[in-house]
Amino acid sequence: MQDSSPKITTFFMFPGQAEEAMQYYTSVFKPSGIMNILYHEDGSVLHAVFNLKGQTFMAIDYNHKNKHPFTPALSLFVTCDSEEEIHRVFDQLSQEGRVLMPLEASPVSQQFGWVEDKYGVSWQLNLAKG
Repeated sequence: MQDSSPKITTFFMFPGQAEEAMQYYTSVFKPSGIMNILYHEDGSVLHAVFNLKGQTFMAIDYNHKNKHPFTPALSLFVTCDSEEEIHRVFDQLSQEGRVLMPLEASPVSQQFGWVEDKYGVSWQLNLAKG
C-alpha cells in the first residue's frame, strides 16, 4: 500500500514571528488551522504544523543573527474559489505588505494578483476563468 501523505512540505523560518504568522494566515484562508506547535524553553516556536485550504505547511522561529529573508523568487500560488475570496485575501495580505501586481483580469485568469505580505512571504492569487 502506498503512503498518501505529502512527501514535500513548504517550510517557513520566521525571525521570531512564526506563531503570529500562522495565526494571521489561518485567519485569512479558510478552511485552515494550526495542527501542532512545539516550543523552545524561551517560548519561541521549535516546530509547528499548520494547514491552509487543505495544504500542510511547517514553521519555526529562528533567532540567530543572520537574517534569512523571504523573496518573490519563490511564491505560494493560491487558487481562489470566488471573486469575493480573491478580493478579501488580496486586501488582507496586502495590508502592511506590498502589491507586486495589482488584482486584475489576465489572459489566463478571471482575476490575478501578486502580493508580498507583512512577513515578506510572496503570494500569487488566482481566480480561474470560467
